[in-house]
Amino acid sequence: MAEPEVFMISTHFKCRGGTYPRSNIQRFLVPDDKISWSTQYNDYKPPNYTEPALNGKPWADPDLGDSTFKPKWNNIDGKISRKSYMGDYHIVNGYPLNPIGRTGLCGRGILGRWGPNHAADPVVTRWKRLNSGEIVLDNTNKPILQFVAIKRGDTGEWALPGGMVDPGEKVTTTAVREFQEEAINALVMSKEEREEWTNKFEKFFSEGEVVYEGYVDDRRNTDNAWMETIAYNFHDEKGSIVGALNLHAGDDAVGVRWVDATPDMSLYASHDSILKEVVKRHLGIGKS
Repeated sequence: MAEPEVFMISTHFKCRGGTYPRSNIQRFLVPDDKISWSTQYNDYKPPNYTEPALNGKPWADPDLGDSTFKPKWNNIDGKISRKSYMGDYHIVNGYPLNPIGRTGLCGRGILGRWGPNHAADPVVTRWKRLNSGEIVLDNTNKPILQFVAIKRGDTGEWALPGGMVDPGEKVTTTAVREFQEEAINALVMSKEEREEWTNKFEKFFSEGEVVYEGYVDDRRNTDNAWMETIAYNFHDEKGSIVGALNLHAGDDAVGVRWVDATPDMSLYASHDSILKEVVKRHLGIGKS
């Protein structure tokens, strides 16, 4: 198995400037040359925002001012992983610092965890085929790769059908669960139907390849809380398993479809960079 890609997202684009998601909070301006914490920025005075509705949620951390909350930074903390794929992050005045740099907002925003918030993203692919079963070629005579994309209900953007890793859950389990919930609407299946699909997918989803692990340029990121992911590619070479699925949007997706992987695609967060890595591996093109 090839090693996962370790490309660095060195500059924030989607988590700088403008209004923070689901709020009216304006981020403090962070110029390109002031992103790094090692660069002096005396005028930096970002607003502090943590969504009040997170208070008391079982999947969310308490406030860092809570005397009973003593997180084990950069470690496995009970069932919660506070380790970052980017290596050890710094703790300043009790707060974890975003490993890439300033975002124009401190606090936790709308993320559940202080520090890294871990997700898993399944990249499910097949070759585009005619009704006859013949693989479709593009204008350069290369086969066309397709992937499953969901349309997010919150932003309206197309994305990979990923989701958050539950405490103590294996990331491979998260990837498969999220694909079933968001792409084939497993939540509304009967118990028998769900068991049938689970058995059918067991071998297919046991052969995924890690293509990326690391930081995600997500609009929800703050100076003290950020998204990270592991992305797996599950490829249906013959198109006979997931490639033959009738897709139905479920969970927090409002649409789902097979999409041609093209060089100019634009997806949610860092999903386009992850997909370009998958294309590169299958076709030798589209290097990020």
